[in-house]
Amino acid sequence: MTVHPPRSRGLALAVLCAMQLMIILDGNVVALALPAIQSDLDLSPNALAWVVNAYLIPFGLLLLPAGRLGDVFGRRRVFLIGLAVFTAASLACGLATSALALLASRVVQGAGGAVASAVILGMIVTAYPGPGEQARALGIFSFVSAAGASIGLLGGGVVTSTLGWPWTFLVNVPIGLAALVLAPYVVPVVAGSRARRRTRLRVAWRPHVTAALIFAAGFGFQFTTALYLQNVLGYSAMSAGLAFLPTPIVIGAVSLWVAPGLVARFGARPVLVAGLGLFAAGIGLLSRAPVDGSYTVDLLPVFLVAGLGFGVAMPAVTMLAMANATPDNAGFASGVVNTVQQAGAVAGLATLTAIAAARTRGVLADGVDVTAALRDGYGLAAAVAAGFLLVGLVVTASARRRQAASVEDGAGDVDGHVRAAGMPEQATHARTPGEDQTVARAGAHEVL
Repeated sequence: MTVHPPRSRGLALAVLCAMQLMIILDGNVVALALPAIQSDLDLSPNALAWVVNAYLIPFGLLLLPAGRLGDVFGRRRVFLIGLAVFTAASLACGLATSALALLASRVVQGAGGAVASAVILGMIVTAYPGPGEQARALGIFSFVSAAGASIGLLGGGVVTSTLGWPWTFLVNVPIGLAALVLAPYVVPVVAGSRARRRTRLRVAWRPHVTAALIFAAGFGFQFTTALYLQNVLGYSAMSAGLAFLPTPIVIGAVSLWVAPGLVARFGARPVLVAGLGLFAAGIGLLSRAPVDGSYTVDLLPVFLVAGLGFGVAMPAVTMLAMANATPDNAGFASGVVNTVQQAGAVAGLATLTAIAAARTRGVLADGVDVTAALRDGYGLAAAVAAGFLLVGLVVTASARRRQAASVEDGAGDVDGHVRAAGMPEQATHARTPGEDQTVARAGAHEVL
């Protein structure tokens, strides 16, 4: 597989992160527009849920095959196809005048988002092979992903109340068109290999398990905090969105300017352990927030500490998860990472929702008032989310160190492997010198 450097890696990263931002926004911005959509299109409660599910289901199903398509046919080509489909479907969603038209457009939008998103991480890792520059690039990517969730919650309310719900979709169109114009000039060309070779992507299971737990806890943190702010403290949707702003600000500062230096000095695994501890501490503080909590005393420390932990942990765990990717399978590796994160988020949110609801019902049955019962439910969910992160910390810290020479020999730095569909199996895997440097500096000389 041949890699042709881009004219400007900075512009390439900006285009790729802009697409990632659109995809993250689209998963969150619609949430606050659902009541308006239901009213305008006369949707039943069951049909309204499909406004979200019609996007998420094809998105989750297509991440792995789309990543593999990028390895075979070229990741920039697949990215551009996905970007075009996503942009066109966003326009169709905004122009929809019936429930059927909106739901059909959302299915196509989810498919396009999956095709584009699946190869983004692989292109970033390929464009930034050095450990220091890769940590900075992944820090920007992590910041965009985290900020997109908070911006989506805030932006959804603002856009819906001022411009109307169609603009929650139409806002993607100018961004997508700009990215389509710039991408052919700035995104690197990675020529695909159509040969039916069987190659093996060897996946370190610990970083992927930890990434799933981070996303399970992160979505749970968002869920419990948003509901606590509105249902217990009485915040409006707009105020709740604004309350989250310290978190993406801290994530941005840490992931852009702090985490890369820490990874370069100490290695990815120790940095990940520290980040998980901080993230768990921040979410754990939320479990103690009272019924009459104060923002500055009870919530601001939660947002600051959780943002610090996520900003430190996310670039490190992404580097470890992608450590064994090569130019031949980086697209599939990117798809694996994205799929694991999506699965963790969905499973974590479902688990924490059920825990909060069960705890609330139990407390209500004991005669406690509704507000206090809700606080207890959200507090328990936050405590369990912190527990997810502590499990990830133990999983990461349990990794055994190996000598760097074992990595150079290609021996035993992974606990398992995932075989890419349609790719021929190889008994050994040879890394390029640049890949050896990346793996060694990322701390992947440990058994992950």
